[in-house]
Formats: sequence, structure tokens, C-alpha cells
Amino acid sequence: LRQPGAVLTDHTFSVPLDHSRPDGERIEIYAREVVAVGREREPLPWLLFLQGGPGGRSPRPMGRDGWLTRALDDYRVLLLDQRGTGRSTPANRQTLPSRGDAAAQAEYLAHFRADAIVADCELIRRQLLGEDTQWSVLGQSFGGFCTLTYLSFAPQGVREAFITGGLAGLRSSARDVYRAAYPRVERKNRRHYERYPQDAEIAHAVVRHLRDRQVRLPGGGVLTPAAFQSLGIMLGTGNGSHALHYLLEDAFVPGVGDPALSDSFLSEVQGHLSFAANPLYAVLHESIYGQRSVSGQCTGWAAEAVRAEFPQFDADKALSGADPLLFTGEMIYPWMFSTDPALEPLWEAAQLLALREDWPDLYDTEQLARNEVPVVAAIYHDDMYVDTADSLETAAAVKGLRTWVTDEYEHDGLRVSSGRVLDRLIRLARGEL
Repeated sequence: LRQPGAVLTDHTFSVPLDHSRPDGERIEIYAREVVAVGREREPLPWLLFLQGGPGGRSPRPMGRDGWLTRALDDYRVLLLDQRGTGRSTPANRQTLPSRGDAAAQAEYLAHFRADAIVADCELIRRQLLGEDTQWSVLGQSFGGFCTLTYLSFAPQGVREAFITGGLAGLRSSARDVYRAAYPRVERKNRRHYERYPQDAEIAHAVVRHLRDRQVRLPGGGVLTPAAFQSLGIMLGTGNGSHALHYLLEDAFVPGVGDPALSDSFLSEVQGHLSFAANPLYAVLHESIYGQRSVSGQCTGWAAEAVRAEFPQFDADKALSGADPLLFTGEMIYPWMFSTDPALEPLWEAAQLLALREDWPDLYDTEQLARNEVPVVAAIYHDDMYVDTADSLETAAAVKGLRTWVTDEYEHDGLRVSSGRVLDRLIRLARGEL
């Protein structure tokens, strides 16, 4: 397939569901190769892209655009749909019931974490490049978490690694993560209301409206006050505060007798809140922090459990006083499985995953301490999604890792910078900075 400036080639690979049982059940992994026009036959080095998430499919390019603008100068890129996402064997409300009951579904989904993704990558690397040829890895957000897992357990496959907004805390439990996250989300809220003070009154009005009546979204989901608060996930991106403001200013239908939320508002909210396109984001979100040697316990809906320590996020408290409503961030809560039709059938399996206690470790700190693979990482100052303190501690724990700490971009810097973030990391890795 030819697009402006790029040639695209589809690849499909068969991999074991459980890599400890190579002769057992197999699933398919899809990946899209992208190379610059005119360079199709050149022996270019490969760059594997690991998308954020969990549960996010790889980007769908429109030719040579975004960070590919820079990547295709030097690399042949492989855009991987991680297991369960995109065109890889899907895992969602339509497919999981065929696995059996909730216990069977949860057992199946337990094989969709970073360790399995990395094992997939190694099989694919050997098939595409050969046993002895390494590739470069670019990991965005959760893709950076996967890159750290790669460097822990299969460093022999990696020539160099670039990480953007994805240096996870190697020893942070799910509760540690959210205990650090709520104050960051509060700061993003305060900055939003400093920029758009008029939004405080609108947010209060929307919550009052939702408390008095049931409001359904176009896709059938229920818009509760808590669901409305979860729109705060937008505040962690570069233009998220502006987008949230424009969403709020269109909340109510003008000129009608009784207040009514506008169809355009509800339609846009649906796009932000529905997990129909990425259900694994919700189902597996907290499991990406599960490691038996870290906490020795289940993740247990950590965001919900820790939230009680931050009463300023209580919507009723905000309405009863003069404080603005605080939106939440990328937290996943149990109630989401009752308000979102895409998640409702997956509740029992998600609950079993939340209670699981035997998650294998995802990082080998001793291996990372003796790492020999060149690694560079962009750390976004006050990143709402990944704690900066955790990132800096991890950077110090990985031998030879070089960092670029910046407040020029938010968490989505790789996507919005038209290749500038990637170019900076490439030059950093080459010693040009």
C-alpha cells in the first residue's frame, strides 16, 4: 500500500497465548511495516514502536506524518498492534464470552501484560530480522513500560531504546501510583480553572443536573457525576485544557425552558468516555503495576481505594461549598463497568483480575542496573499520567540511561511535536547533544 511519502506492508504472526507453553493455544499478532518511498529495498535498521495504553492499538499512519516524518529518515518502522488490540486477535465484550465463564476470561487476560508483549516482540524480531539482528525500540507511555520489561528480560534483541513519557516506577505498587497521581491531577485542575474560571460554574451546573436525573449517552452509557468527573483525563495532554473548556461551553442547550444537556455535548462526551475502542485499557489498567515482589497483594481497585484519602475530589463536597469541581485523571473505577456498555459484560473478569495476587515481576532491577543497551528517555515535567519522581528514580536505576526533562510538552509530546521529540532523542543517543 502506498501513501504520501510512505510504503506500507501488512504482517501477521502466530504466537503462543502463553509463552511458557509454546505448543499450546496460539493467537495472531498484526503489525504494519512503514518505509519511506524510494527506500523500500534499502537495508535500513528497524524501529519497533510500542504504543501507549494498555489496550491501545498502534497508530494508523496517513503517509509520512507525525513522528514518522523523522523516524523514516533513518529507519524501517514496525507499528505493532499489541496482543488483544487493533487487528491482532481481539479481546473485548464480543470475543471474550467464547472463552467461557469469568474465571476462564480472567485467566486468558492474564496473558496480556508487558511480559507477554515483549515475548511476542522477540518472536517477531527473529522471524523478520533473523536471530542475530537487533532492532531499535520506541516506547510511548505504557510502551515505555514495555521497553523497560524488554531491557529486563530480552536485552539481546534491542540495539537502542527511546522512551517518551514511559519510565515507570520499578518498585511502585498500584496504590503508590495513584497516591502520587491525585495531587498531580489536582494541580492540572487548578491550572485549568485559572485559565478558564468560568468553567467552574458550568461544571457545578452539570453535576447538579446529573444528580437530579438519569442522562444517557448516545451509545447507551449512563453519564453520572463520577463519569463526568473522569473527563479530567483530557487535562494531561497538550491541548486538553482547551478542549475541555470548549466541551463545557457547549454543555447546555440555550433558550429552552428546563435545562437540558445538548446533543453535541453528549456526543462528544461519549467519544471521551466510551471504552468500546479500547476495553483492555480499563480491564487491565491496574494490572500493569502488579508484581509479586513489590506489594505481595492484589491491585484491588487501587484508584478507588486511594481516592478516599483525597476528599477534595468529592463532588458533593464541592457543590456544598465554594470549591470548584475537581475532575479525575486516568483512574479506572469499578463503577465504570456498570455505566459503559462496552465494559459491562467484562465486570466479573475484571474483578477477578483486580483480586489476583500472583502477578509475575515485570522488571529485573539487577539486569537494568548492568544494562548495556543505549537508552534515552523524554521525561515530561509534571506529567499527569506518569509520576516524574518515579521516572527520575528509574532513570538513575538503569545503567547508561540518558534523560531529557522538559516542560515544553505534555504526555502526548511524541504525537503532537511532528517528530521534534523523536529527533531530540535520536540526537541525544548519538551524542550530538
